[in-house]
Amino acid sequence: MLRAELRIEGPAAGTAAAAISPEAGRELPRTSTEIIREDGAAVIRITASDTSAMRAAVNSYLECIKVVEDIGDLTR
Repeated sequence: MLRAELRIEGPAAGTAAAAISPEAGRELPRTSTEIIREDGAAVIRITASDTSAMRAAVNSYLECIKVVEDIGDLTR
């Protein structure tokens, strides 16, 4: 099993966790994901059975984080 952890810190952490949670509940082939709040940060823990599944999951969550950041920039 492969494991990765994405950590979002700062003012966008809460917004990112709330926005990404529905995505984490969705079934992705050969992966499982958990989102927790830890010390003011949002932590996305991904477990995958192979590198292709891990790459797809990490890319998906990074894209979601980028969208949250872009929206935050637009609304400031």
